[in-house]
Amino acid sequence: MADGFKKREKGEERKFEMVQQFLFKAQNRRNKLLGLWLAEIFGITGDAAQAYAKEVVIVDMDEPGDEDVMRKVMADINKHKAPVTEDQVRKKLAELESFAMMQVKAEEKSA
Repeated sequence: MADGFKKREKGEERKFEMVQQFLFKAQNRRNKLLGLWLAEIFGITGDAAQAYAKEVVIVDMDEPGDEDVMRKVMADINKHKAPVTEDQVRKKLAELESFAMMQVKAEEKSA
């Protein structure tokens, strides 16, 4: 009986890990897509756009939640004098989150 409980507990732990990994990948993808969207608005292309998107992904490691990303991108928006509001960025984050989850899920299924 104890073995069954331990197996079930291990299974639940593994399931939790998998969900956390999925969410981490999706959040990173969302942030990369946000960076690419903003790079386009800023007129940044090619490798420079990819580098900017990577910066947006990396800044999200600073603290839990989206505020570290918001601080960075809003400062960049102000620097570039881009016509993008904070509300627009938050709305885009929500849109991209769903899209990123679908992309990551599709990639995991095909792997």
